[in-house]
Amino acid sequence: MKNFFSFSKLTPHLKYIYQRNMTYTTKQVGETGSLEYRLFFLKDNKPVSPFHDIPLWSNKENSIANMLVEIPRGTNAKLEIATKEYMNPIKQDVKDGKLRFVHDKYPFNYGALPQTWESPEHTHPLTGAKGDNDPLDACEIGSGQGVSGEIKQVKVLGVFAMIDAGETDWKILCIDVNDPAASQIHSEEDLEKVLPGKVNEVYTFLRDYKIPDGKGPNQFAFDGKLQSKDFAIKIIDETEAEWKDLVNNKTKSSLSVVNTCLNDSNTVTAEAAAQKLNF
Repeated sequence: MKNFFSFSKLTPHLKYIYQRNMTYTTKQVGETGSLEYRLFFLKDNKPVSPFHDIPLWSNKENSIANMLVEIPRGTNAKLEIATKEYMNPIKQDVKDGKLRFVHDKYPFNYGALPQTWESPEHTHPLTGAKGDNDPLDACEIGSGQGVSGEIKQVKVLGVFAMIDAGETDWKILCIDVNDPAASQIHSEEDLEKVLPGKVNEVYTFLRDYKIPDGKGPNQFAFDGKLQSKDFAIKIIDETEAEWKDLVNNKTKSSLSVVNTCLNDSNTVTAEAAAQKLNF
């Protein structure tokens, strides 16, 4: 059952995000477009980590994952999960002391899959490069513009093997299950029939978005070809296993693994988290 719900009617400080029978909200700290800007996540008004507490899968049998929108389509502020900060809010990336913007606006909704991690200690045999120390990136190609902090249920369609500054940086291609085109797309062949040119548009953007900043094009394994849905699921499974090692202290890392929902040694109570965050 769909939730007929408009983010535009909500205040920027509190947006309701519905996922099945779970209600997530976001709480903004600091002004948008400032160094202090942070977007924290709550479930039933209690703090959660979008990196660790939000489930990866909505319906794995049907290849439907949960995707956290960081950068809405048509915008260029480089927003991302703050993996090293307490409870992992969304923040704007900073370079040389200044807020980072990508030169061109994103032609898709860009975000991350929770409960995944590309380990910098693991060299992937198919790319020859170590992971980039972040959750899996996701490119959602539906027609609707997302909202930063929104949790979408997305159908996994494939994956690009991008090599960014010598690091493996997988890009999951997906589509919002509520998009009108989603029910027509089940394979790479369907993608080109239903949304002609879309795969190349995503690839071209990912390859070239750093060129205006004076850098060369990003490199890709597999000659830049989109790999299949089954291959993408395999990559998601691998990075989920690496994330499990991370939160269970089996891998050394500087990332914050504090959470309020998992049963491990890094879990804190929601009350303690709220007190520390002054919520």
